[in-house]
Amino acid sequence: MADPLGGFVPETVKNDEPAREAVLRLGKVVTDRAEVLLGKEKLTKESPEYWGIAPLVTDEQCEIAIKMKKRKPRTLSEIKKLCPQYSEEELLKELEEMSYNGIIEWNYENPQHEKQWVLPMYVPGAAEFANMNEQVLKDHPEMGRFFERMSRIPLEKVTPMVPLGGAGIGMHVIPVEKAIGMENQSVSVEHISHWLDKYEGKYAKSPCSCRRSRTTYGEGCADDPEGWCIAVGDMADYVVETGKGGQYITKEEALEIFKKAEDNGFVHQITNIDGEDKIFAICNCNVNVCYALRTSQLFNTPNMSRSAYVAHVETEKCVACGRCVEVCPAGAATLGQKLCKKDGSKVEYPKMPLPSEKKWGPEMWTENYRDKNRIETHESGTAPCKTACPAHIAVQGYLKLAAQGRYTDALELIKKNNPLPAICGHVCNRRCEDACTRATIDEAIAIDEVKKFIAMQDLKAETRFIPKKVVPTLDGEFKQKIAIVGGGPAGISCAFYLAEKGYKPTIFEKNEKLGGMVVYGIPSFVLEKDIVAAEIDILREMGVEFKTGVEVGKDITLNQLREDGYKAFYIAIGCQGGRKINVPGEDADGVMTGVDFLHITTDDENYKLAGDTVVIGGGNVAIDVSRSAVRCDSANVYQVSLETRDIMPALPEEIELAESEGIKFHGGWGPKEILTENGKVTGIVFKKCTQVKNAEGRFDPLYDESDTMTIPCSNVILSVGQGTVWGDLLKDEAVEFRGPAPIADPVTYQTTVDDIFVGGDMFTGPRFAIDAIAAGKEAAISIHRFVQPGSSLTIGRNPNYYKELDKTDILVENYDNTGRQTPGHNEAVDKKSFRDPKLVFTEEQVKAETARCLGCGASIVDPNKCVGCGLCTTRCEFDAIHLSRDLPAASTMRKAEDKLKYILPNGAKQAIKIKFSRKK
Repeated sequence: MADPLGGFVPETVKNDEPAREAVLRLGKVVTDRAEVLLGKEKLTKESPEYWGIAPLVTDEQCEIAIKMKKRKPRTLSEIKKLCPQYSEEELLKELEEMSYNGIIEWNYENPQHEKQWVLPMYVPGAAEFANMNEQVLKDHPEMGRFFERMSRIPLEKVTPMVPLGGAGIGMHVIPVEKAIGMENQSVSVEHISHWLDKYEGKYAKSPCSCRRSRTTYGEGCADDPEGWCIAVGDMADYVVETGKGGQYITKEEALEIFKKAEDNGFVHQITNIDGEDKIFAICNCNVNVCYALRTSQLFNTPNMSRSAYVAHVETEKCVACGRCVEVCPAGAATLGQKLCKKDGSKVEYPKMPLPSEKKWGPEMWTENYRDKNRIETHESGTAPCKTACPAHIAVQGYLKLAAQGRYTDALELIKKNNPLPAICGHVCNRRCEDACTRATIDEAIAIDEVKKFIAMQDLKAETRFIPKKVVPTLDGEFKQKIAIVGGGPAGISCAFYLAEKGYKPTIFEKNEKLGGMVVYGIPSFVLEKDIVAAEIDILREMGVEFKTGVEVGKDITLNQLREDGYKAFYIAIGCQGGRKINVPGEDADGVMTGVDFLHITTDDENYKLAGDTVVIGGGNVAIDVSRSAVRCDSANVYQVSLETRDIMPALPEEIELAESEGIKFHGGWGPKEILTENGKVTGIVFKKCTQVKNAEGRFDPLYDESDTMTIPCSNVILSVGQGTVWGDLLKDEAVEFRGPAPIADPVTYQTTVDDIFVGGDMFTGPRFAIDAIAAGKEAAISIHRFVQPGSSLTIGRNPNYYKELDKTDILVENYDNTGRQTPGHNEAVDKKSFRDPKLVFTEEQVKAETARCLGCGASIVDPNKCVGCGLCTTRCEFDAIHLSRDLPAASTMRKAEDKLKYILPNGAKQAIKIKFSRKK
């Protein structure tokens, strides 16, 4: 893959004006590009060394800077001697202007503590300083690309030869302090506390230049760039006094920033160009934008970044929750398996090759590292439960926490991917259980029942869990207004994750009750409405605003909301309309859709159906309709479907439950005509269905018109599918459609109108609540990125790639042979009432059931990719991953001037090693 950002030349130099000789000469003085320094390549107007500084410096200032020489500190009097044509006053004015623009820096590092100016490198140095100055970047946005180029092209050939410690180039990862707190072999330079103590009282938070740079060409990560870079010592004064956005802070404030960075998954790095006695900044870096981390990740040369530490997993403790994997910036941690293969051997996980092991070149690079590093599962596979779940909940993890009685921790883990676990515990179609490895032995774990038990803690005020907000800004919370249209699972999920990220979204719901189809499409005997209300209440406490009884498009338009300051919209109105069947008599009195019927019974559980009822449809919704009809006192209830019982889409246990309530099933029949008398239903005629799907698996029913069946009845309820009722919601909006659904990007859910995103059933067609919940989270990610200027909606996203382990090639030697637990029933509940008679597991049942889990997944770490940041250790709830000081040489800090003394010998040593290894 070619350099995707290569060849950029700004419009500022695309003209016939000759290059300024002074700028070319200064560019050669400052650059680290070997080809230029060795005379193999000449700088031109198209060179970043030229166009990156030309707008910021006069020819006279270039001459001053050239005489100063690179990284040679000089006092005003010393520079005056080099430039006698200027008075001290004139010279000081030029130096101050160059300092403001970032061309030079200053400090007081001499015995007299006298101010001295330094001509820095481009990186770390002038390219970063230019991006830190808000006005400079506004006036010259090409500075963003200048920084990007100069942090890459000088290093493309040298990085494979860099030894541990980085040899005085760029930045260096420093671990999370508490991750090495117990490591008695650690040395002082490996601790943030050492550097804070060294520069006691001299700290300033300042803008992150990488974050700002990336936004200039649309690759921002949606973090607020302000304040993440902590300048120390004289650099703190420099960033405050020269327009770099610096603000003085205390040590306590610095520690708070580092903690907030760790919560957000940002990597701590220190400058690494001045040896072990000096740094000038501690940065908190997002791998999706950081140029220092890019150097090691893109070129696959970890020596450029890594600390002395490597993460290791204690497999027996690991439960494959994936929290370490999610946060790993280097893609070193991935989800694998714990169980041995059938022959007793362990799965072998290959390591990334290193430049010390083979000849290096562009073919070894990973240009798309930001995307590739977010792939969470190793190709050999991992726990099937997490893989099969549409939201990829850490099933194995919360089962283990529940086994330990840590129910609040389990609830927190679930809500990382599902904010509505109690709802899902009642209505999920349990794909995790269908995939469960335990089912290869006897029966799957009753995952959903355990989840329900955990989630019911949220219904009690004393055990309610309010998620901690993790906000990528140091300025409180985000102010952008976001509207969510539709208060069902997709909309609620989107609102939850936006609130967790620091927004206060507003949900507009046209019904009086929130919950969408889990309220109006699922009867209370399956899911009690107080459960839905309790889970939604948590969003209120997180700052989400709800406006019910408001139909967008009718009561207020999207354009009016835009005028009111809303910056993005998530349309998730579901499929709230029932479908007709296009047969004679379907408009008669006594015919209604299943969706309408369930809505009626939600609002009025005393609603009655006189006479017999025929329900048409074979899915779970049709089952709910039939069971509701029984509770509405219909004398007899018949359910008729195209599908015969063996291929009905409804779950087998749902069919059995319905039969136990007296519902009579007729499979293999399609409606032909609804019989009426005086406009009222008297019966329905069916024709024999000979085919439901064709050879390609598409819905293509065929009938024998001569073979019919008639069922007398007073009510016909159509439960044959659902559709979206749009109303005027998208009137005057240029949203394009393909069939009944809007056209939207399958990853970001962005429509053809940039600020409108869609999701849930109205986009995919009717599915399950967990599918909508998963879609809502992805929409929240997109909307967060969209409303933060200059951010990419796609770069560095979790692609949700999961692959289950090979269940035919595993060895299970020991397991708890207790049978699967089943929930009890409340015998006091009338079986024909709208109350849910099903009980939640007891604590004893939870203990017994969670003990049945085989624990088949585990995280793995590739030590060749790990950069030793320690973020993984901050996520693990099981003490299963730790840092070990495997690479002490990585803490050796050198001065930039000495880099070739270490790079060239190391490169030669590697070449010899590779050469002789090939001969063996």
